[in-house]
Amino acid sequence: MFCLYWFVNITLGRPADPESRLCAVLDAAVGVFARYGYRKTSMDDVARAAGVSRQGLYLSFANKEELFRRALEHSLSDQLACAAAALATEDCLEIRIIAACNEWSGRFVGSLGADAADLMCASTSLAGATLREYEGQFEDALANAIRGTPVADRCAAAGLNITDFARALHATARGLKQSCKTREEFVKGMTAAVRMACPSSAQQRQVKGFAP
Repeated sequence: MFCLYWFVNITLGRPADPESRLCAVLDAAVGVFARYGYRKTSMDDVARAAGVSRQGLYLSFANKEELFRRALEHSLSDQLACAAAALATEDCLEIRIIAACNEWSGRFVGSLGADAADLMCASTSLAGATLREYEGQFEDALANAIRGTPVADRCAAAGLNITDFARALHATARGLKQSCKTREEFVKGMTAAVRMACPSSAQQRQVKGFAP
């Protein structure tokens, strides 16, 4: 995709926007890391996937470690934006929470390569602070969506803090991310978990693909 974009712009005499080029490289890096994992990915792999020279890649990133950090933050930012958009729709709370968790935690379920098992360790060791920051923002988004709803009243009646409930939902999503083999299986698992907390919305399911 990046190669085609670059070719079209060069052919028409309009250089690609630097920010767009960078995003394309980071998108390519995310895909390569997801396929090969951190340890087995090389700068050459990413350069080929992005359609740039190895030298050009090093002009933007000092080494693989910096590239990984930037690619991770790029992916987390996009995941958070998509999750926030899902929470902002007019659908019932159950559907919004499931969709948000699917965007945040379910995105790579079933698509990671056999060598990608080291990604979580690399994320924690190389960009732990960034990962925790985005995870906190996701939990805050869940909590804000729950406030003022019947589910918030159920939490209060049960003596539960909404923030703690949002954290529990996130923990469930993380667990399913590790155990599910397909994204469909992930959604089914989140549906079972969220439906227990949102029984009043059981008759309001309007989004195809979120039924059991």
